Amino acid sequence: MLAALTTSLRDLRRERVRSWELTADPDTGLTSRVEPVGPPGPVSAPRRAILRRTLDMIREDVDAAMLRDPAAHSRVEMFLASSGLHAIWAHRVAHSLWGNPSTRLVARLLSQIVRALTGVEIHPGATIGRRFFIDHGMGVVIGETTEIGDDVMLYHGVTLGGRSLSKTKRHPTLGNRVTVGAGAKILGPILLGDDSQIGANSVVVKDVPAGYVAIGIPAQVRPAIAGLTPEEMLDHNPAIWI
Repeated sequence: MLAALTTSLRDLRRERVRSWELTADPDTGLTSRVEPVGPPGPVSAPRRAILRRTLDMIREDVDAAMLRDPAAHSRVEMFLASSGLHAIWAHRVAHSLWGNPSTRLVARLLSQIVRALTGVEIHPGATIGRRFFIDHGMGVVIGETTEIGDDVMLYHGVTLGGRSLSKTKRHPTLGNRVTVGAGAKILGPILLGDDSQIGANSVVVKDVPAGYVAIGIPAQVRPAIAGLTPEEMLDHNPAIWI
C-alpha cells in the first residue's frame, strides 16, 4: 500500500510539473517533445488605456503645432520633422522617470540625449501642460522647477531660468495660452498670467498680469488691447515676432 501511494504521488507531481507532451511520428516511430502553445492573452485594460492616452496626446500635440506653425504642410511632416514636438514627447517620458528616485539618473541622461539631438534642454523635473509647442526648437532652456500651463508656445532661444542657487522654487510659472517670443529670458520664480505675451529678446524678472504684454530690457508691462486675441496681438506688437 505504501509503495502504491508513493507511486501515485510521484505520478501526480510529474503531471503538475510537466507542461509538455511526447508525440510519436507515425512514419518513423520517433518521439518528440512538444511544448503546448496557448492563444495569446488579451492586452490588459490598463495597458490599452495608456496606449490610447498616448496616441491621443500625440494627435493633440500635432494638431496644436499645425495651428501655430504656418510653415507646416502636413501632420506627417510635423510628426517626423518637428524638433519641438520631439523634445516635448521625450520630456514626458523623462518626467515620468523623474518621479521615481531610482530612475532619476536615467531621466537626466535621456534629457541630455534629447538636448544633443534637438537643441532643446528641458529638465525632467519641469511640469508642462497639454498642447505645448516650441517653434523652431533650438536654444530653448527650461529649468527644473518651471511650471507651464496648457496651450503655451515658445519660440527659439527662450530661457525659463532661475536667479537663485537655492534648491527651492526658482524658475518661472507660465499660465495658460502664454506666448514667449524668440530670445526672451524669463528669470526667477515669477508668474506669467493666462494669455500674457512676452516680446522677443525681452528680459522678464517681475510678474506679468493675465492678458498683459511685456516687452523690452528690462521688460515693461502694459495691458493688452481689448478685443484682440493673442494671435491678433502678435500683429499689433511687432516686437513679439520672431
